[in-house]
Amino acid sequence: MATAPLIESDSLPWEVNKAPHHWDVTKPNIYAEDRWHPIFKEMREKAPINKIEDSDFGSYWNVTTLKAIQHVEALPDIYSSSFEHGGITLIDDNALAEPIPEDQRIIMPMFIAMDRPKHTEERRVIAPAFTPGEMDRMSGDIRRRTGELLDSLPVGKTFDWVDLVSIELTTQMLALLFDFPWEDRRKLTEWSDWAGDIELVRSEDTRQARLAKMFEMGAYFQGLWDERKNRGEAPDLISRMIHSPMKDMSQFEYMGNLILLIVGGNDTTRNSMSGYAYGLNSFPDEREKLEQNPQFITNAVSEIIRWQTPLAHMRRTALQDHDLFGAPIKAGDKIGMWYLSANRDETVFENPDKLIVDRENARRHLAFGYGIHRCVGARLAELQIRILLEEMAVRRLRPNVVAEPERVAGCFVHGYRKMDVELSRY
Repeated sequence: MATAPLIESDSLPWEVNKAPHHWDVTKPNIYAEDRWHPIFKEMREKAPINKIEDSDFGSYWNVTTLKAIQHVEALPDIYSSSFEHGGITLIDDNALAEPIPEDQRIIMPMFIAMDRPKHTEERRVIAPAFTPGEMDRMSGDIRRRTGELLDSLPVGKTFDWVDLVSIELTTQMLALLFDFPWEDRRKLTEWSDWAGDIELVRSEDTRQARLAKMFEMGAYFQGLWDERKNRGEAPDLISRMIHSPMKDMSQFEYMGNLILLIVGGNDTTRNSMSGYAYGLNSFPDEREKLEQNPQFITNAVSEIIRWQTPLAHMRRTALQDHDLFGAPIKAGDKIGMWYLSANRDETVFENPDKLIVDRENARRHLAFGYGIHRCVGARLAELQIRILLEEMAVRRLRPNVVAEPERVAGCFVHGYRKMDVELSRY
C-alpha cells in the first residue's frame, strides 16, 4: 500500500465538534430549506477540515475546500471508495439507530464504490458508451427530442419544469442508453428517486420499502438481461455488460451497477436542468447576458453545474493514519468530500454564490468529482444541458419561476422535487 505524504507546511485550521452542532451538514432540512450556504462558508473560513462526532450519520470529517478535496481524490490507495469499507455516502450501518441484522444485510456493489483494480476493469466496460464519438452519434437525436418536447410546452401557463422538462428529457436519455421499453421509461425515474434517497435507509420501514423497489428494478432488468444474453453485441449498456468480463457478476452486483448508472444518469443532468431554470431566474442580469450572447452557452453549462452541484457529497474511508493538511486522520475515519462547498470556494471562484454565465474558470468545478472516479457520463450530461439551452435560445424561450421550488430533503442528491414555471418569449 502507498504511504500518504505528510502535509505540514500548508496546514489548515481544523477542529473536532460533538453533535448536535450546526456544522453537522448531514441534516436533511438544511437542504430542503436551502440554507446550507452560510454553514459551509463558515467552515471554509474557520476550519475547512473539521470532524463531527456522534451525529445521526456517525462520526465523520467534513472536507470543504476544493484543494483539500482534490488531494483526497488524488490518493485512492489511501482513501477508499470501496463498499467493503463503507462506500461512497456518509450513511452506513454504523450510522443507523438500529444496526441491520447480519442476516438481513444486502450489499449491491457498484464500480464507483470499488477500488482499483476492480473499479478500473468495470469502468472500462461502461466508458466507451460516453466517448466523443458516441456523443456525436447521439447529439442529433438528443436535439430532435429536446426540440419536440419544448414545442409541446405551454407558453404563458404554469407547469412543473422538473416533471415536464428535467425528468422527461433525462428519462428519455436513460431509456435510450439501456434500450429500455419506452412505455415504461418513467419506472427509471421512480427507481432513481428511491435509490438516491439515502435518508430512507435510516428507518426499518422505509429501508424495507426502498429494498422492495430495488428488487422490483432488479427483476425488470434481469428480464432484459435474459432477453439479450444470446444476442450479438449492441451499444446499449446492458449488452455492453453482457459482452464483457462483467457478464459473470452476481445479481446483486448487477443491481448495484444499475443503481449507479440510473442515479448517475438521472440526478446529475436532471437537477442541473432544473438549476438552469432556477439559477438564471435568480440572476436576471446574467440571464439577459446569456440571451444576448448565445456564444456563452457552452461555458454557461459548466457554470450552471458548478452553481447547482447536483450531488452534494461523496465519501471516502481512510485506510491508514494520515495528516490531511494538518488534520489527524485515522485509519477507518469517514471523510465527507463536500462538492457543494468546494464549488463555492472563495479562494477559487470569485463571487462564488452568483451564477455568472461567462465565468472564466467555471470548468474548475468538482461537481463531477476528480481523479479516477470522475463521472464517466460527464460529457453526456454537458451535451444534454447544452442542447437544452441552445434549443431554448432558438425559440427565444425563458423559464420564469413563479413559486419557490420544493427541494430534495437530503445531504446526497442536491436537487428539486417540483418547480412551477411559466414560459415567456424574449
